Amino acid sequence: MSATDGSTNDYSRSLGGAGLGARLRRVSELIDGDTTRAYAALGVKFEQRWFGVLNQLVINGPSTVGELAAALRITHVSVSQTRSSLEKAGIVVSKSDPMDARRRLLKLTPAGRKLVERMGPFWKTLNAVALELTAEAGELIASLDRLEDALTRQAMYERIMSRTER
Repeated sequence: MSATDGSTNDYSRSLGGAGLGARLRRVSELIDGDTTRAYAALGVKFEQRWFGVLNQLVINGPSTVGELAAALRITHVSVSQTRSSLEKAGIVVSKSDPMDARRRLLKLTPAGRKLVERMGPFWKTLNAVALELTAEAGELIASLDRLEDALTRQAMYERIMSRTER
């Protein structure tokens, strides 16, 4: 396989389709790293992975880890790890669900609500920059939507195994 853009020194690009996961991780790291630097420049300790959980708590109010995982379409384990980090930072607290004591509801603390309020303008700027980047990259969000839809129709595992001799 060879790079289609002439970049022979970029291993992940040179892999073509086989490098898809590596390329997505690399882009994610670039975005998360720069966003973390921007938060730090504002004097805010914030992990980018917190955003989805915080936003869901703002939109839907107190929620369980399972509800958050379903809404964000990520694993329960990932949300649990994020919950732990948010609790350590004093941004969320988990309490027993009054309707079912076996369930734990996550909710914003006063410090969490203050953080969300403070970060609102920054998140609007972040959204505008992300939309600018996706337009520059050829409507990347629409492409990611199509990629996610394709994987929902048939998982990568199924696609691989249907073409693999056993």
